[in-house]
Amino acid sequence: MNELGFFEIRLESIGGLGANLAGKMLAEAGVMGVGLNGVSFSSYGSEKKGSAVKAHIRFCDIDTNIRDTSPIERPHVVGVFHEQLAKTINVISGIYEDSTVLVNSTKSPDELKDKLKMIGGTLAVVDATGIALEEKNRVNMAMLGGLFRLCEFLDPEFMKGVIRKSLEKKYPQAVAPAIRTFERGYNEVQFKTFALPEGQSMPAFTRHDTPVLGYETQPIGGTITNPGNSILKDLSISRAGMMPHFADDKCIHCAACDNVCPDFCFVWEELPDKKGRSQMFLQGIDYQYCKGCLKCVQACPTEALSSAREEDGYAEQHRVPHRFALAQ
Repeated sequence: MNELGFFEIRLESIGGLGANLAGKMLAEAGVMGVGLNGVSFSSYGSEKKGSAVKAHIRFCDIDTNIRDTSPIERPHVVGVFHEQLAKTINVISGIYEDSTVLVNSTKSPDELKDKLKMIGGTLAVVDATGIALEEKNRVNMAMLGGLFRLCEFLDPEFMKGVIRKSLEKKYPQAVAPAIRTFERGYNEVQFKTFALPEGQSMPAFTRHDTPVLGYETQPIGGTITNPGNSILKDLSISRAGMMPHFADDKCIHCAACDNVCPDFCFVWEELPDKKGRSQMFLQGIDYQYCKGCLKCVQACPTEALSSAREEDGYAEQHRVPHRFALAQ
């Protein structure tokens, strides 16, 4: 516990993966199942699928009052629902040297330690996306299983009862897959503890609301250098585990994919056809702008586009960059 008597958990996710619901279920398991005081709340911006989301959970002894609903900045446990968030967000901000970080990933703890730039602490890894796809369920159920493994004071059997109670009336067919997903998340977590190197200390704590741009660092005139609708945007962290693959030999260049794509991911080039007439030919996908909605896969009439589990490095290797005609 910290100096106020709280055990604190922070969940880092994107909209659509169920971190908000997972936080509420964690709090319910602590309050109703173990008899602790607890609170759960979330913070998010645009409240849409793919945008960054944080869920905060506090537990304390029944005799301790919770009079603090500020965001959790020094967590004992961090749950990272989407590994790619580390590209743009410091997901391990504020951890102690004995904190535990649970990551939804297929990488080993050693690989993730370097990616997260983690100096010390315990790394726990579970392939929540893979489990959810195999069990035809949600990522948050697998992550909940992993989080219950980390929080030994919580009762996993009580959690199974909560899952059953919340689903059996409206979605009885979803009860068994959800419980299997939870159990696999609980059982398939891998741990590795990294001791803090001698002579080093954990990174200094930084408040979450410290502005990046201030009177000393902002561009002249307060210019916004990276507006949301510019060519600089990167939607790759919005992909929730699936992405489209393009097979050039099956493509008939009908542009059905381009008609339904909300982010103009497809790259075209004007070339002569077999009869010498000019025609637009699809060259590939600029994965920088692809958020993995898979509307293009549904629209493709020839199966030139297919959905596949995202593998680390695939987007960078197969990306076809847009050739923008920029003003010089």
